[in-house]
Order: sequence, then C-alpha cells, then structure tokens
Amino acid sequence: MVKKNWNTIFTPEKLKALFPEDRADAFFDALFGDTSEGAYDIRLDFRGERRENLLDFAFVLDQRPGKCLVCSLTYGLPDVFNRHPVINIKNLVADIEAMAGNELRCVKWELGATREVSRSSHEIPLRIELQTT
Repeated sequence: MVKKNWNTIFTPEKLKALFPEDRADAFFDALFGDTSEGAYDIRLDFRGERRENLLDFAFVLDQRPGKCLVCSLTYGLPDVFNRHPVINIKNLVADIEAMAGNELRCVKWELGATREVSRSSHEIPLRIELQTT
C-alpha cells in the first residue's frame, strides 16, 4: 500500500469539517424531536494506522453539562449509527476514502462496540480497510 502520513491527512480540523459539531444536535432532533434531550456531543477522531491497510477512527461521545452519559444507553449506538441517516456512515466512509487518495479504495468498514473511556466519555470505533487500486 502507498505509505502516507495519515496524521496530516486526517487532522482534527478536516475531521470536524467531515463530521461537524452540529451533527449531534441534528441526531438528537431526529431521535427525540428536541436537541436538548441529547446527553452528549459527538466528534470523529483519527486513532491511527492499526496495520498497513487498516485505519482506526472513533466517534467520541462527550457528556454534555448537566446530563448523564452513563444513563443514556450508548451501548446500542453502533447499530443505530450504522443505519441512521443523520450520522450517514456510508457517505462519511466515502469522504474518508476520497481523502485517502485516488490510489486507494475502501474494501471494508465496521463499527465496533461502544467503549467506556470514562464516566463522561465513551467511544465507538470505526475501522476502515483500504486497498491499493
């Protein structure tokens, strides 16, 4: 596979543009009809290259002030994220693939189980497998 410096491609600024902060509010508005019902903010972080052809990202769920992240049932979220049109994983993966370059294509992606980093922060892993075209 083509060797790249992924940290310069998937910068926090570029990932924020791919998955803007207001997407969490749109997600909660679609789920509950009220953005104030949301217990957490959602951001996309790049975690690195696990192996030569496998990139790790994470949806980071950070508790909102006055809310309870632990009480909000985040363990079922990978299935919800997988099919929810506001999160739109398929287009997000396509955008990540485009950022990776024309010589690479995504052959597989998957969401992992929710991990509790702390009481106020959980993560949902997103793993993307690339292949040289």
